[in-house]
Amino acid sequence: MSKDIYELQANICQTLANAKRLEIIGILCDKEFTVGEVAEKMGIRTANLSQHLSIMKAKGILNSRRDGVHIYYSISNPKVVQACTLMKEVMAELLQAQGNLSKKVL
Repeated sequence: MSKDIYELQANICQTLANAKRLEIIGILCDKEFTVGEVAEKMGIRTANLSQHLSIMKAKGILNSRRDGVHIYYSISNPKVVQACTLMKEVMAELLQAQGNLSKKVL
C-alpha cells in the first residue's frame, strides 16, 4: 500500500477523535435522521451539531440529502460503524483489564 493511504487513514482518525462525532455515528448507525432529531438525541444546539456534521460530510464519513426544509444525514459506509464498534469493544476490554489489574494491586 502506498503511504497516501496511511495519511488518509490518519486524517479520518483525527476527524473521529472527538466524542461528539463518535456519538453521531452511534445515533446514525441504523438509520438516517434530520439535524434536529440528532441534536435532540444528543442534547446539543443545532448550530454546534451542524459544525460536526459538516466536517464529517466533508471527510466522506456521512451522506446528506434534502427533503423539503429538512436535511437528513446517514453513514456513508457501514464499515465506519463496524470500525467504531470494534474500537469501542477494544476500549471496553482495556478498561476491564485495567480494573482487574487495579483490584489485584489493591
